Amino acid sequence: MPKKIITYIIFILVSSQINAQQASIVESGAWFDSVYVKWQAQEGIDSFHVYLNGEEYNDLKIDDPLIRNYGSYYRADVPGLHPGIYSLRVVPIISNSEGEATSSPSLVVENHDRSGFAFSNNRVPGAYNVDGSPKDNAVILYITENTKNTISLEVTGANSNPCVGLQNILDGFKKGKDTRPLIIRLVGQITDPEYLNKGDIVIENDLNPNSSITFEGIGNDAVADGWGIRIKNAANVEIRNIGTMNTNSDEGDNIGLQQNNEYIWVHHCDFFYGNAGGDSDQAKGDGALDCKRSTYVTFSYNHFWDSGKCNLLGLSEESTEGLFITYHHNWYDHSDSRHPRVRYYSAHVYNNYYDGNAKYGVGATNGSSVFVEANYFRNCKYPILISMQGSDVWDESTQSNDYSDMPTFSKEDGGSIKAFNNYMSGQKRFVPYGSSSFPNPTVDFDAFVADNRNDEMSNTIVSYRGAYAYNNFDTNSEIMYAYTPDSPQEAKEKVVNFAGRTNGGDFQWSFNNEVDDVLYDVNSALKNALNSYKTSLVSIQGDGKVTNGNGNGNEGGGTAEDRVHNFTESGKTSTFYNISGNLSDSKGTVIYNGLTLKQCLKIESSTNISFTTSQEAILTLVFNDNFSGEIKINGERHSATAGILVLTIPAGDYQITKGDVANLYYMSIEYTTAIKDMDDAELVLYPNPVKNTLFVSHTTQIEKIELYTSMGSLIRTEANSRNIDVSHLHSGSYLVKIITPDGIFKRTIVKN
Repeated sequence: MPKKIITYIIFILVSSQINAQQASIVESGAWFDSVYVKWQAQEGIDSFHVYLNGEEYNDLKIDDPLIRNYGSYYRADVPGLHPGIYSLRVVPIISNSEGEATSSPSLVVENHDRSGFAFSNNRVPGAYNVDGSPKDNAVILYITENTKNTISLEVTGANSNPCVGLQNILDGFKKGKDTRPLIIRLVGQITDPEYLNKGDIVIENDLNPNSSITFEGIGNDAVADGWGIRIKNAANVEIRNIGTMNTNSDEGDNIGLQQNNEYIWVHHCDFFYGNAGGDSDQAKGDGALDCKRSTYVTFSYNHFWDSGKCNLLGLSEESTEGLFITYHHNWYDHSDSRHPRVRYYSAHVYNNYYDGNAKYGVGATNGSSVFVEANYFRNCKYPILISMQGSDVWDESTQSNDYSDMPTFSKEDGGSIKAFNNYMSGQKRFVPYGSSSFPNPTVDFDAFVADNRNDEMSNTIVSYRGAYAYNNFDTNSEIMYAYTPDSPQEAKEKVVNFAGRTNGGDFQWSFNNEVDDVLYDVNSALKNALNSYKTSLVSIQGDGKVTNGNGNGNEGGGTAEDRVHNFTESGKTSTFYNISGNLSDSKGTVIYNGLTLKQCLKIESSTNISFTTSQEAILTLVFNDNFSGEIKINGERHSATAGILVLTIPAGDYQITKGDVANLYYMSIEYTTAIKDMDDAELVLYPNPVKNTLFVSHTTQIEKIELYTSMGSLIRTEANSRNIDVSHLHSGSYLVKIITPDGIFKRTIVKN
């Protein structure tokens, strides 16, 4: 049969296959500042393209890591949208060709509720604008279980570049020299990265008002599992849409504002049990979301799941001046205490849902001023307490005050609380100022209950211990922000519908009110469920398979990143290689391709590395510099020269085993057919030399641009774009790889 006819028949078969395998959308929707779509999985489809359409978006192809496979369905989420009407178009990819698209219905996006002190003085915390769109020149990084230790970025002011690994990148921003807005997106369940700061990921930027950082989860299942998040010496930071569980760090907080922070916004996060601490009251973990020595802060729309100690506020400030914070629309779901527990601060606590709280709701000490407004208290034992007076010292059994055994707050001086329009039911005791139903109500009161929102408290109404008066910050127009509170009933409904991660998150749990409303102890069934939690995520497009405890996800092709393995950064974890054997960090240091390699895999009798290549490839193995012995590849011996073995291998299955005793630091597979040279007429990079932005002209689709140092270290990637920003680079020569459906093309550029 003639070749042209064969080609035509193949084209018809592929076209028919593509058209028959249209994606079937099963769900789509909008969440604040974002949209999402879910569709059923089908066999025979290689991948998907998802396109965003809206007011200023015309078939914008979204980033690959936003597209995830959950086995029986796929899901894509698109954050960073301003209010408006959008739709998503899902297109199957078969044999590098796009099939028939399926479009979602119109999706209406609304803004996040940006109320609270964090937005005072025209500041906008985080790397998104107030309308929800990314700030200009924002850098977006995707962190997955596979990339947490290998993600790379060149950061102005870093001690060394490129910065490799999540915490190293954040360390690069520590001095506040790089003012590009930074968006870090967590995808899936992320366990401990190799490098943590005392068990935490730490966010700093030297309080630079021109710096801004957002740390966010994608979709409804982003989880920080085992590690905490700590903010210090930072300005303009946003944390959102992340579940935190099993936290095990020196500080002990799921998320903690440690010191010297301003304009911080933490919202729509789920707070689950941390690991037990050393004290008896830390069985559920230490603090869930604490704040110390920080100001202009908003905590909103967070969901606290039976937390023992939710929100400690203040520690050693020793001043009541200039400390402002807002708590609104948080769900204190059968949590015990500290909702919040306030020292020193001026705190606005409004529209929160207190849902079966075994100890107390709001507590005021050490001269703090707290405005408690329009909250819904259901079976909260003591809704409001002031240290060393009223219900804090009242002994029900003796019907008298007990200042020795009853106090909740370590006998600290009292604070002042103004309350207005709160709904309470099922509480054990609450004493309004001046109420004739209680003894000595102008001294032993729990709060001054205002008749109107703008009522001021007289400075003659003071705390019993310390004689502190309310500072009336909430009626001071020079301090207070504009907001519109919901009624307590409206707030409860809004909180239940919208607190926590997108659509309530992927972790589902129902409390038994009859038991859990009064239970202080750890809920053992909930604790077991959190300890055994595993993401249902199977893979992330462009990232390789997620291990999820079900094997290493090795597939024959693998991405270019998967096929490069650095034992210093990744140990034995790989999505391309199956690795067994023993690691060592005491066999010396090797410098290769600009990398400093300090950890190796010992090549011993028990060592085995297996992998599969789908085409001819170049295998590179890097040993100690003086190694000239042999290594076995499929049983055949091959000799290294000056510590390096480079071998061309055909497609197939391979095993690397011991020939001679050796130490392997690095290995890579590079497909020979993927690297092509092209005429300048087909591929043009301009301007070259370049100062700010490099543009790529090419006749076919560009999937990704990768920028490398002259020594081969990856600096930056840009997906689905025909330009890349190089303004932050030092002068010199750099390597550019352009990834297309036809292959990978290399060019050298000069940066002025």
